[in-house]
Amino acid sequence: MQISALHLGNFRNFKEKKLDFENLMTIIVGSNAVGKTNILEAINLLATGRSFKARREDEMVQEGEEVGRANGIIDTDTDKDKDALEIVIVKNNSSGNKKRFFVNGVAKRLYNFAGILKVVLFGPWDMELVTESPSLRRRFLDSVLVQTDREYTRSLLSYEKGLRQRNKLLERIRDSEVSRSQLLFWDQLLIKNGEYLTSKREEFIEFVNNTPALNDQSFSLEYDKSIISPMRLEKYANEEVAAAKTLVGPHRDDMKFTTYDKRQTTSDKRDLAIFGSRGEQRMGVLWLKLAELSFIEEKTKVRPVLLLDDIFSELDHKHRDVVISIVGKQQTIITTADPHTIEGFENMQVIQLMNSY
Repeated sequence: MQISALHLGNFRNFKEKKLDFENLMTIIVGSNAVGKTNILEAINLLATGRSFKARREDEMVQEGEEVGRANGIIDTDTDKDKDALEIVIVKNNSSGNKKRFFVNGVAKRLYNFAGILKVVLFGPWDMELVTESPSLRRRFLDSVLVQTDREYTRSLLSYEKGLRQRNKLLERIRDSEVSRSQLLFWDQLLIKNGEYLTSKREEFIEFVNNTPALNDQSFSLEYDKSIISPMRLEKYANEEVAAAKTLVGPHRDDMKFTTYDKRQTTSDKRDLAIFGSRGEQRMGVLWLKLAELSFIEEKTKVRPVLLLDDIFSELDHKHRDVVISIVGKQQTIITTADPHTIEGFENMQVIQLMNSY
């Protein structure tokens, strides 16, 4: 699988930008704040339908504009013609921001769009997966699974919509506007979809935990799942009304990175967020990203596009060599502010980003 062309219109800092990816490996070179990460964000958006960095969708639309676009031409490695993917982001103050999805000019829902292009994105911010909020780890799980399982995407969208509606009802119940019986439909919807989300997250984490260690340091993920069931909803019924929030379910999931040294006589696991060094945390995230690459390939029989955003500044020479060893196995797009970090690569296309768009 490859992306052969990208066209951005009013996207982030680009009024208009066209890029052709002619080689298996592309290096995008430019100074800081010139828009290198925005290009990878757009490619990732075409794969998952969601931004990995925007808090609100209108952040992706250039300031002063009402509509932003990202278009990509995708070679899907099949006998059919290439796919043209497009996401249109529309600002609308009256009804909220909207994304519209198109495949070959035909409007699609997100669950029929996500996963046509498959990518693995690795950047310096991924170190926060170890140490920061559970919401980042849940977002990561979703970004992987929407590319490999259309039913997961459908269940996720249904669950998120149901969660919003149920929380609104809990607020009205707290204010004595409606009775608790109004929750029954939403309870059943969340339980059905939540069970699917949990099972697929569990499957991915099990796959990751079976991924070989990079060296003598072994890592694992511990899945702290929040089961949603009639019994648990009943258990927290009063607390939910008081908080006007649903307190159980996959939206409360978390996972923890642990590590141990195989050379030691004891194999007591350490919480990587608390007891891991910065170097160990980097190595743990690299291990996770390599597992993600293998998982997507196994589930879809397609090698995803690898997007590397200035990661060589975060890795020591040993782990840079690990990454370098895999860049030629699939289309790889690398961004860097320092062209010296990618010296030694062969058969690469270099795109120089300037400060004018």
